[in-house]
Amino acid sequence: MLKETTTMPILRITEAEQSAKDEVVVREFPLTIIFNDQELVTMLCSPSKLKYLTLGFLASEGLIKNREEVNKVLLDEKRGVARVTTTETNTSEGELIFKRFITSGCGRGAIFRSVADPANQYKVEANTMLTAPQVFELMKEFQHHSKVFRDTGGVHSAALSDGESFLAFSEDIGRHNAIDKVFGECFWEGIPTEGQVILTSGRISSEVLFKSAKRGIPIIVSKSAPTDLAIRTALDMGITLIGFVRGARMNIYANNWRISDSTLRGIV
Repeated sequence: MLKETTTMPILRITEAEQSAKDEVVVREFPLTIIFNDQELVTMLCSPSKLKYLTLGFLASEGLIKNREEVNKVLLDEKRGVARVTTTETNTSEGELIFKRFITSGCGRGAIFRSVADPANQYKVEANTMLTAPQVFELMKEFQHHSKVFRDTGGVHSAALSDGESFLAFSEDIGRHNAIDKVFGECFWEGIPTEGQVILTSGRISSEVLFKSAKRGIPIIVSKSAPTDLAIRTALDMGITLIGFVRGARMNIYANNWRISDSTLRGIV
């Protein structure tokens, strides 16, 4: 198993002194996905749950729909290569297969679909409800769950929850990767996602909305902010979008009806 962290020598300087020491830092790992014998993408990620990342990415891009159509997943951790073959190799007449390089940064370097494509306009109608104290407690537990972040401060986290406990949890240097790892685990292990809650440490972009809507996720919770397009997309898709969850405060940007009114009385 590949290690997610390593130690590097640093020089620490404070107002009072300077000292040389070894610091724990996250590892950045290139993963190349080969889909039906065609090199699809190389992404920079954390070297953990690479199988789930691969499957979650392919599912998010619409290249695989269910586990039954996945024939084989071969992971070569030493070379950083994941090979996926499916029972159906005719990949939409080949228009989705372009070699891309995806950075680990805040933005996704490439996607294989247009966010304006009507086929991506999902509507989530689940009646999942949360109370405000539930949201605050989930975020508190979520932030304490991330060991690699506590050790390094250098990763994003994502989790799937039923409102009470976590059903899947992942960390990665990329916020999109962390979410894809969660959805990849659900895809492969048969964990239901419809009507559940996604928590993320990162900024909420429209792409996060599309990923979540595909899986019937009605509530997205983040300690960070959404973009304007994410808010408009959430409104259109019927997703409750909650950001800036800090302590006992939060902003509800879209579809606040899923946060029961009775619990909001008296909350500042």
